[in-house]
Amino acid sequence: MNDTLQPKPEPAIACPQALALARPVSAGHHDELRGGLAGADLPDQLAPDWAEFFSHLDSEGLAELDRREQSVARQLRDNGVTYNVYADQDSLQRPWSVDLFPLIIPATEWAGIEAGVLQRTRLLNAILADLYGPQRLLREGLLPPALVQGHPGYLRAMHGVRPPGDTWLHVVAVDLAHGPDGRWRVVSHRTQAPSGLGYLLENRIAIGRQFPNAFNAMKAQRLGASYQALMQGLRALSPKGADARIALLTPGPYNETYFEHAYLARYLGLPLVEGNDLTVRDQRVYLKTLHGLEPIDVLIKRLGDEWLDPLELRSESALGVPGLMQAVRAGHVLLANAPGSAPLESTALQGFLPAISRRLLGEELSLPSLPTWWCGEAASLADGLHRLERSVVKRTYPRASNETEIGPLLSPKEMARLRERIRDQPDQYTLQSYLPLSQQPTWREGEIVPRAAMLRVFALCDGPRSWRVLPGGLVRMAPPGQAIASMQSGGSSADCWVRTEGEIDRTSLLSDAHNARAHAQQKRIVSSRSAENLFWLGRYTERADNSLRLARLTLRLLQGEQLNSANLLNWLGMAARHQGLLPWGTTKTAPSPRDFERALIRQLGAESGTSSVGYNLRALRLAAGQVRERLSLDLRALTERVDAQFTARQAILCADADSAPQDALDALNEASGLLTAITGEQTDRMVRDDGWRMLSIGRHIERLHTLAGALALAMDSGCLRHDDGFEAVLALFDSTITFHFQYQQRRDRIALLDVLIVNRDNPRSLGWVLSSLRSRLSKLPRAKEDGIKLKHLLPNPDDWTLDSLMDPPLLPLMRQIESAMLALSDQLAQRYFSHADRVNTSLMT
Repeated sequence: MNDTLQPKPEPAIACPQALALARPVSAGHHDELRGGLAGADLPDQLAPDWAEFFSHLDSEGLAELDRREQSVARQLRDNGVTYNVYADQDSLQRPWSVDLFPLIIPATEWAGIEAGVLQRTRLLNAILADLYGPQRLLREGLLPPALVQGHPGYLRAMHGVRPPGDTWLHVVAVDLAHGPDGRWRVVSHRTQAPSGLGYLLENRIAIGRQFPNAFNAMKAQRLGASYQALMQGLRALSPKGADARIALLTPGPYNETYFEHAYLARYLGLPLVEGNDLTVRDQRVYLKTLHGLEPIDVLIKRLGDEWLDPLELRSESALGVPGLMQAVRAGHVLLANAPGSAPLESTALQGFLPAISRRLLGEELSLPSLPTWWCGEAASLADGLHRLERSVVKRTYPRASNETEIGPLLSPKEMARLRERIRDQPDQYTLQSYLPLSQQPTWREGEIVPRAAMLRVFALCDGPRSWRVLPGGLVRMAPPGQAIASMQSGGSSADCWVRTEGEIDRTSLLSDAHNARAHAQQKRIVSSRSAENLFWLGRYTERADNSLRLARLTLRLLQGEQLNSANLLNWLGMAARHQGLLPWGTTKTAPSPRDFERALIRQLGAESGTSSVGYNLRALRLAAGQVRERLSLDLRALTERVDAQFTARQAILCADADSAPQDALDALNEASGLLTAITGEQTDRMVRDDGWRMLSIGRHIERLHTLAGALALAMDSGCLRHDDGFEAVLALFDSTITFHFQYQQRRDRIALLDVLIVNRDNPRSLGWVLSSLRSRLSKLPRAKEDGIKLKHLLPNPDDWTLDSLMDPPLLPLMRQIESAMLALSDQLAQRYFSHADRVNTSLMT
């Protein structure tokens, strides 16, 4: 039917529909949808911005919102957007949650927010310059020493340091609350490693695609220019200028916001590095790469200051870089933000900022804080205790669990206990006046449901002591029925549209020449940590494949009736111990088939204490998790699925003492199928760079070590003299079809050596694997430096002939291959991963 002949309803019909579907906002809260204080006097009509938003919905109006919500969830899932609530390597990642409706801020309202945030940023930067410089604020009594020198985040090692351009803060996050009176107030600052810059980008992309007409017609300002300004500002502050090498420092994949770190690094065109990727030589910071040590001039850090340097800060830190603080003091590396800003994050500071602003800036704060009382002062303690029922109580100093108590929600007993704790340790507590958060409309199962919301706004450095406010922000919404907007407690997020009355800034980060060059550099850089994890990803993939194949082969033979050879049973037992399928303490004499079968099934799980099938699959998943930013979503999903499914199947087998061996074989077959898919992803879906080459080298080393060892054990056991042993060895090499296609029913030694050792057309033969490995090694960076060629550590399969292999030295050759693989692995670690072959200048001068 021709749609042009059908009358279409007016888009504005969505406005009354929206009001009809909107649940009422709790009294005493600002209603974002209706634009005023919820109550009897607020007209039941949409605020002008929301009326315009709904007027731009297409002809199907609100009926399409369920589909759009599903589209957003699917996009986030496909993009792998996660937030790891528990930061635990064994916990599942929680999908990032984005609501369908954005927070809409008019241009005039945003102008006030922007001016206030810029003023705050200038003030906070000036405070840090004073605290680590002349300390006038302490001498004049404008700040209590306990909030500075008593704060665990005050770094005495930074006293007297002047960062480049006198700019201490390069990224500042300000958390804002929209009060019942319609005014915005500052709740807190985040200055050490503010999170949200990556998530708000993903939110903008996801929501902008769902409402393109409204987004364009309402002139929502774009974000790209602010990120471009940040990169230009960091380069301007670096002594290297436009040639500065910038990296993003992350705590690693177990951090709750690791997705954002990887996302931001890709968007900004920066290498994503962890502490052990970096080294300090002669007070300069270097990135360890396969090409050697590459200088780093700027680090955008995403970990707390206390973890930065185990030599000067927390000695147990495995996240930082030894000697980093010394490089900072020497002026050889710019840290964004400069270390030592943790005292600015204390809620207690808010109460002192008005006077400090008058002293340092000569200005009144244009964007007020919530009224705040630090209980470490007697007058504030007395005043605060009287206000406790109307206050939010927070910890003054950071703790492992920064619990927040909301006075109006406490019972009389809870209030009495809290009052007693404050009296016992008054300096440990800070009170803020309770402010009912504004209620943002969200779409939930066909209704518009209000949720408490806060807005995080970012000021980004664009030059020496100069900042600009990103025109947007990260909206955080409280879970249903809760008053605190926190992602850690299971909240969700929303986009923020800042309207403009001027021109839309359509600057793209990729249009910047320096950033385009950074993206090109990023493609060429493979850090040593990534290379090492890819190397072990390859080894564990191959190791899992080999252990699966041996376990399946063994169980099939033990269930069959043809296992009549003691030599074959002995070889299976030795091979199982050699590959970790049985503990090394197991007797080396051939066990009975039934005992062998039970022991093998019992040891399949990841918790068996051996390098079993389950252990290898778990190690494969963990190795993939360390480099997940380099892997496709399908490959990551497969590594998680194979571990989860095999663990679940193994738990059932262990719980049922009467489980049939066929159940174990079914679990192994299922895992084998998934592992085949993983191998296909590694082979066909990864860029053939040096990182992939390391993965391939790891697989080749593991294959050679395992198969050479298995063949040596087969010769030792004498199982090759019998047909069943002969066929079992072919099966372990995955070469049964290849052998019988070429040699039909022959069972002689020459045919076996040809297929398993010499044949260059069989990817499972030792000759093919060695030849391929030598080729991979010759293409590595620095492979020919210092007169050392790694491939010369290996036997040369070009020297092998069937005649020479018929002689007794065949067994020593297998042992030589095993030893060569161990030596090669050590050499690769020294030259490419730890760089131990390079002269390491002392960190100290």
